[in-house]
Amino acid sequence: MNILRTIDSNAERWLLLTFYVMLVATMAIEVIRRELFAYSSIWGEEIVRYSFIYLAWIGAAAAVKDRAHIRIDVILHYFGPRLKAIFYIFGDLVMLVVALVALYWSYETVHVSAKFGSVSHGLRISMVWFLMAVPLGFGLMTWRLLQSLWRDINDFRTGTPVFEGEKMFD
Repeated sequence: MNILRTIDSNAERWLLLTFYVMLVATMAIEVIRRELFAYSSIWGEEIVRYSFIYLAWIGAAAAVKDRAHIRIDVILHYFGPRLKAIFYIFGDLVMLVVALVALYWSYETVHVSAKFGSVSHGLRISMVWFLMAVPLGFGLMTWRLLQSLWRDINDFRTGTPVFEGEKMFD
């Protein structure tokens, strides 16, 4: 059980670190190859591009977890804990519906790619591995939204202040 808690707490962080290191290392190798040897590869550009796509979608899920997405919440400062929790629950439900629809359609794209066997130009690897970034991101977002809903509903029941994430500006 402890291992599952650790994974739940750090999954996005570890994935982001992995793809960021892969992006930076590949980009550094490609710059050195281009400047010193006047040679570059097509696979390096693909790795950087798809690593960045994974970073974006996993980062979006991490932002949902930390409630770090941009929002306008000036009026919420005047509400009590229960009313504020209702607004956050409503927002989570709307985002959950959008995430589930996007998860379905993004998986449909992956399925079509697998069915027709499309491959990347440089690496000649199945595009399924690259297209899976979107369903992975929306799957993680869905999981984090369900956790957020659970937390917000409990906060509503008990009347405790709802989790608002870190403040960028006060």
